[in-house]
Amino acid sequence: MALTADPEALDDRPHPASLLRWRCTVERHWDSTDSLLYALGVGAGQDDPTAELRFTTENSVGHPQAALPTFAALLAADPPPLGDPANVRHAEQSLLLHRAVPVAGVARVTAAVTAVHDQGSGALVRVLSRISDEHGRPLATARAGFFVVGAGGFGGDRASAPAWPTPTTAPDREIHYPVPRDQALLYRLSGDRNPLHSDPTVAARAGLPQPLLHGLCTYGYAGRALLHAVAGSDPARLRGVDARFTAPVYPGTTLTIRIWRRRLGAVFQVVDATGRVVLDRGTAGVR
Repeated sequence: MALTADPEALDDRPHPASLLRWRCTVERHWDSTDSLLYALGVGAGQDDPTAELRFTTENSVGHPQAALPTFAALLAADPPPLGDPANVRHAEQSLLLHRAVPVAGVARVTAAVTAVHDQGSGALVRVLSRISDEHGRPLATARAGFFVVGAGGFGGDRASAPAWPTPTTAPDREIHYPVPRDQALLYRLSGDRNPLHSDPTVAARAGLPQPLLHGLCTYGYAGRALLHAVAGSDPARLRGVDARFTAPVYPGTTLTIRIWRRRLGAVFQVVDATGRVVLDRGTAGVR
């Protein structure tokens, strides 16, 4: 995937005043192979190589290629420089899909930092990306939050948590996805080369026992589960996926996506093999 950008130059440390002035416009180019690689990177075809051919191949009889809906998260602008990668965590992700993502195309993205919150032990930087196709038609709107360890204490407002309908019943559906130990090495080929996900030295500097799985990789696993469980495996029906990242995920675990159906979609959580919630306050909308 190619990227061209002309972002406003910023210091490589997160200064709230500067971050709030950050704007950028980028152009994303992707092709059929990018869509296929992303699908493999979020586990498509791992359980049964013939089960998701629409997303993992481009030439299977009766399975015209389609892009997974959460591929749109890759089209969002990269955040501004936030310092040492070992100190940056993906904290939240929201994706509103205006229509199905094409398997290849060009997108124009306008992005801005919308808020910088003082969380005490760090800063939460929120970035909004508006994604349109080459004709200017809206494709997706992405909101992402990044937690910068050690950047808090500057006197700003603390972020408030939006309301979430906490389920009081057992999930309507649970989907289990084992995550291979090399999954982060595959997912990083879709564009996120942060060494926190591949280099043990960087992970150790962050106080972690091993490199992490990308947050958006976990998010992509959840998106696949929701696509099949509540949208009839039709990418055009999935309207959006929102979630907060609440704990690190390490390759080699099993992710369980707990889904509670709602009238216009679902709410969900993702837990790892220990039962720890790693994606929380999840919502998905369907058409």
